[in-house]
Amino acid sequence: MSEYFDVVVVGAGISGVGAGYHLQDKCPDRSYVVLEGRDRIGGTWDLFRYPGVRSDSDMHTLGYSFRPWTAAKSIADGPAILDYIEDTAREFAIDRHIRTQHRVVRADWSTDEAVWKVVAEKGPEREEVRFCCRFLFMCTGYYNYDRGYTPDWEGVQDFAGRIVHPQFWGEDVDYSGKRVIVIGSGATAVTLVPELARDAAHVTMLQRSPTYVVSRPSKDAVANWLRRWLPDKTAYAITRWKNVLLQQYFYRAMRRHPEKAKERLIQMVQEHLGPDYDTGTHFTPRYNPWDQRLCLVPDADMFDAIRSGTASVVTGTIDRFVKEGIRLSSGEVLKADLVVTATGLEMQLMSDIPLSIDGTPVDPSKSLNYKGMMYSDIPNLASSFGYTNASWTLKVDLTCGYVCRLLNAMKKRGLRQVTPRLKAPVEEQPLLDFSSGYVQRGLPKFPKQGNRQPWQVHQNYSRDLLALRFGSIDAEMEFSNPAPGRRTEKPVREPGERAAETV
Repeated sequence: MSEYFDVVVVGAGISGVGAGYHLQDKCPDRSYVVLEGRDRIGGTWDLFRYPGVRSDSDMHTLGYSFRPWTAAKSIADGPAILDYIEDTAREFAIDRHIRTQHRVVRADWSTDEAVWKVVAEKGPEREEVRFCCRFLFMCTGYYNYDRGYTPDWEGVQDFAGRIVHPQFWGEDVDYSGKRVIVIGSGATAVTLVPELARDAAHVTMLQRSPTYVVSRPSKDAVANWLRRWLPDKTAYAITRWKNVLLQQYFYRAMRRHPEKAKERLIQMVQEHLGPDYDTGTHFTPRYNPWDQRLCLVPDADMFDAIRSGTASVVTGTIDRFVKEGIRLSSGEVLKADLVVTATGLEMQLMSDIPLSIDGTPVDPSKSLNYKGMMYSDIPNLASSFGYTNASWTLKVDLTCGYVCRLLNAMKKRGLRQVTPRLKAPVEEQPLLDFSSGYVQRGLPKFPKQGNRQPWQVHQNYSRDLLALRFGSIDAEMEFSNPAPGRRTEKPVREPGERAAETV
């Protein structure tokens, strides 16, 4: 027996909860369910529990467009973000549609029935349960929740202390009064270092190569001032657009003038750490700004820890682990009681859930990505994937809105299937133009993008806003499969669609 829903949403993190709201708001006559494999909603913000876990972008853009962020801090910690997601689910009754401990294990599209047949395992007993849906919306994030990335180092078994990956931090991890080495230089590492330094004897951030690190206030003074004089929704909307436009301006400026941007970013670090600090070795990357994501440190907390002597940065390569710590290729031995491997994530596409069409397996990584959310020749399926140069939720909101447009168009036209189809040749390109290690390792698992619309992925919110909210839904999109006995309507373009599609 299968339960039927118009839409099955997979994942109840920040994307899945957002999808629930948009479906209720824009497709109120459609039924939906959100299947979450874990025992609590929240996704990333429930999984990561390491000290100091926080957002690396402001909550006025990481937050939902429909629910203002009203806390004083715009760079929020993990527990505050988790509360925000859970409160949103309760406030809009999305939680009534969420089923936790339902891990989706496969899905098969039936053309004759025009449904996805979804199989999930329920609870610790892994009881098999089945669902049928007209549309499958994957909101599973982009990395493996069950496994992080850790390089193979020699001598790990010789180390007398403890090694832990931040993705699996437990309450039993004791760092008080200990010598700690954090391996890595990304967002997780720069978050951990100042927080661990509060109680550890000393924290060393060991990096193979430097990353661009910038400081900004944890509180948005403009947002907090606006909220004193304006309704929360108005103040939030103004702040959201202020931050979007500023981010886009600085991103474009850095990409156009990388040498000037590099000089200024390093200069700002030098101002925090003093004229005698060796920023050339420890804070001068080999790549240009935004070839990888910039690392944010709120209120200069990591720089303060370095200046106080409770933390330090060492740049070098690991030769091997030894009993007392880590030996570098230079021969220097860094002593440690605890080693934290902030070495990255293992990327996944749609949680690697096996998909098939009419019984034939399909591999989405061999497809072409459509508008950053769908896949060539795979019907009635979309996935939520955010920006690399801005807050994740900005793209989530647009994706959810676009999915609702497709659902409403299918209903109006009396058609049950919508499939991206390549109508003319395109030059294939990697989905993400990012040099970060975890991205380069994961790219083979992801589809390609094209060099023209609608197969090109834009890392630009303003451009996507026009294309996805107002642009054509028919560009290289095949609407088909009428319900038996149903007379179909001809496609009707919404006002302004053709013009907006060329943006």
